[in-house]
Amino acid sequence: MNKARILLCGMLLASTMSAMAQGAKNIRLNEVLTNNTTSIVDEFGNREAWIEVENTSFTTYNIRGMYFTTDRSVLDPKMSVPERIKRMSVIPNGDPRTQIGGRQHLVFYCNSNPSEGKLHLSLPVPTSEPVWIGFYNGNAVELIDSVTIPALAADQSYARHGREWSVKSPENVTPGIENFIKTDETKDAKLKREDPYGVGITLLAMGIVFFCLAVLFVFFWIFGLIMRHLDTAKKVVNTQPIKPITKTVEVTQDIAHVTGNILQDGLKTKGIDKEVYIAVISMALKQYQDDVHDVESGIITIKSRQTGWTDESSQMTQFSRPVIPTSHHAPNIPTTPEIH
Repeated sequence: MNKARILLCGMLLASTMSAMAQGAKNIRLNEVLTNNTTSIVDEFGNREAWIEVENTSFTTYNIRGMYFTTDRSVLDPKMSVPERIKRMSVIPNGDPRTQIGGRQHLVFYCNSNPSEGKLHLSLPVPTSEPVWIGFYNGNAVELIDSVTIPALAADQSYARHGREWSVKSPENVTPGIENFIKTDETKDAKLKREDPYGVGITLLAMGIVFFCLAVLFVFFWIFGLIMRHLDTAKKVVNTQPIKPITKTVEVTQDIAHVTGNILQDGLKTKGIDKEVYIAVISMALKQYQDDVHDVESGIITIKSRQTGWTDESSQMTQFSRPVIPTSHHAPNIPTTPEIH
């Protein structure tokens, strides 16, 4: 298991180093001016020799930690890396300008003091004699690009045009921008010059097509989710169990309304129904007239007793024509059992 992890880490590291090396190879020397009398000035107003590098790719790459040198002795493969680094000028960290964007340029000042700025190098560049310039990767072993500059007159530059180099007159020097700009050049001619094999335009076209397809996929995927949720919501609304629930809610509302009315009427009559009250009084008066009341003996027995509850005719007569009895004795009527 440990061997597999080590192997995987090694493969990732190798792929990372390969990608970094591939990115470094996109940085190349683009234009050099050795004798500066009327060209650009640095932050302190000094005119110094300068070297321009270009990022030929369409992606950003940081060139910090890479090296310039004018000492051909570093080409000796037997030379150690520490000894080679002593003969080089390193591009320092800490300046965002070393993060070169795609198709962008960056100018470094030579014969200068690094304490004056991150783009100032102590690289020695003679002003009136040929000089070889090498550009190395951060390992100080891999040579990325190199060029031999001929002896140049004042303010002349040596610039790359495709794979060829040529001397440019002072009025045509272009530090920080593309070389050999033509104002009358058409867009087609410029595209053909910058991308002679059509690789860039092919990648751009394929990228646009795949981007549009990705946008369409996301759109229809979201649209499908929305429609699926709408169908689910319609099915839930149209299901039968909702109808009884709705009916129950309606009945509950009606009962609550009626109960509220009853409670309001009860509050108005203080909880007493007038008709019930009259019936209770009438029954009490009737029992008083008939002298019907309970006599509790304290013994629970079942025995016969004469009552007037089963004499329907007498009750009907009494209700239709009230008669005040002359005696306190009840008439002889059939007996019914009474529980004491």
